[in-house]
Amino acid sequence: MEIRNLICISCPMGCSIAVEMDGNEVVSVTGNTCKRGDVYARKEVTNPTRIVTSTVRVIGGKEDMVSVKTKEDIPKGKIFDCIKALKNVEVEAPVQIGDVIVPDAAGTGVDIVATKNVASSLTVQ
Repeated sequence: MEIRNLICISCPMGCSIAVEMDGNEVVSVTGNTCKRGDVYARKEVTNPTRIVTSTVRVIGGKEDMVSVKTKEDIPKGKIFDCIKALKNVEVEAPVQIGDVIVPDAAGTGVDIVATKNVASSLTVQ
């Protein structure tokens, strides 16, 4: 039996959680004060995922950069592949929240989307 110790990030409590493992199977979860902690711990030790956040360059915008994130969490092992996929990405203004910046990032099936509006620097007269 193996014990994996985690700090839960599901809520602000930050519970210290111990997960008892038998190979790849979770035997028990202790230390959590809510159900979310149990769910988080089981997922973290069997299939850890994360949301990736970054920025990309904007061409012709009132701002030079726009913040982006994966629309859903992705496998933890694909984080660096997603970051590499964003390295040379440039988008043209205007950009709206929710615009797909990179579809199917790093073959994860998850899109990278804008999290901010960036208006065009061109003014209409």
